[in-house]
Amino acid sequence: MEQANPRAGSARNRKVVLRDYISRAPREDDMALVDGGAVPLRVPEGAAGPAVLVKNLYLSCDPYMRGRMRDFHGSYIPPFKPGSVIEGLGVARVVDSTHPGFVAGDIVSGMTGWEEYSLIDKPEQLNKIQQSDIPLSYHLGLLGMPGFTAYVGFYEICSPKKGEFVFVSAASGAVGQIVGQLAKLHGCYVVGSAGTNQKVELLKDKFGFDEAFNYKEEPDLTAALKRYFPEGIDIYFENVGGPMLDAVLLNMRMHGRIAVCGMVSQHGMTDPSGIHNLFCLVPKRISMKGFIQSDYIKLFPQFVDYMTKHYKDGKIEYVEDMSIGLENAPAAFVGLFSGKNVGKQVVCVSQE
Repeated sequence: MEQANPRAGSARNRKVVLRDYISRAPREDDMALVDGGAVPLRVPEGAAGPAVLVKNLYLSCDPYMRGRMRDFHGSYIPPFKPGSVIEGLGVARVVDSTHPGFVAGDIVSGMTGWEEYSLIDKPEQLNKIQQSDIPLSYHLGLLGMPGFTAYVGFYEICSPKKGEFVFVSAASGAVGQIVGQLAKLHGCYVVGSAGTNQKVELLKDKFGFDEAFNYKEEPDLTAALKRYFPEGIDIYFENVGGPMLDAVLLNMRMHGRIAVCGMVSQHGMTDPSGIHNLFCLVPKRISMKGFIQSDYIKLFPQFVDYMTKHYKDGKIEYVEDMSIGLENAPAAFVGLFSGKNVGKQVVCVSQE
């Protein structure tokens, strides 16, 4: 990265752009690292409203971003524009501000660009981070959108009761690792699935799951779930979809709850596979609900307080997978869809 030139008041700005829309699993060459030229190190005069110029420190790689690579405008968030910088959640340092709520040197989190410097024209959507002994990158996971997704999905959607049986798919990921630990703190029996034996051991040894299994080594998922849940599943935190969801439906208990967070197994498919066992919802009176964490944003402050306390008390563990350098962001993102990451995937752009 070329450093800022204080005399010139500008810096070179590399950025990652989307080449074109895709309708399959993402590849590294769907994105390009380009030189965005020199960026002035102050908010431009004559801006339409208050704005903040930030230097990006950490960027978040999240599965939902795959949906923004499609030419589809019917989702809860619009698609990226080919040739334009990719957007995502990040942690950044304020370089210049014309918004009264931010000054140079503030550390913030929120939506930013996959580039070294970003001009934020909706600074009211940024959150100011009060620095502590918790690493700044954790505000993209444990104390950020994935952690909040886990918190909302488990407590608001699943309505857990002590002693219930909980299953979490993609359990070593950014969301799943936290869901499982929240369930254990609530007094539940928790089993997670993951795609490698290393991740299975992580679930049991690091995150305290009661049991875990490698779904790739199970020829019959329905039988595997019956083995781990002989009395059935009360709560399923859904992250993958496909055959796993079908197997879960056959193993749900009466009045079970399914929180649909995502279906990562279907992200790369132009013709997503259907679900065969949905009729189980009827005789078992199962509640199955999709959700978006931003609908519950009023709960965010209490979530941050809750997670910070439990993390500092040693009751919540957290694992992230850090890639270094903006140039490695495309590979880090693509790796999400083949399970290469262990824990929350983050890209470090700068530590300054």
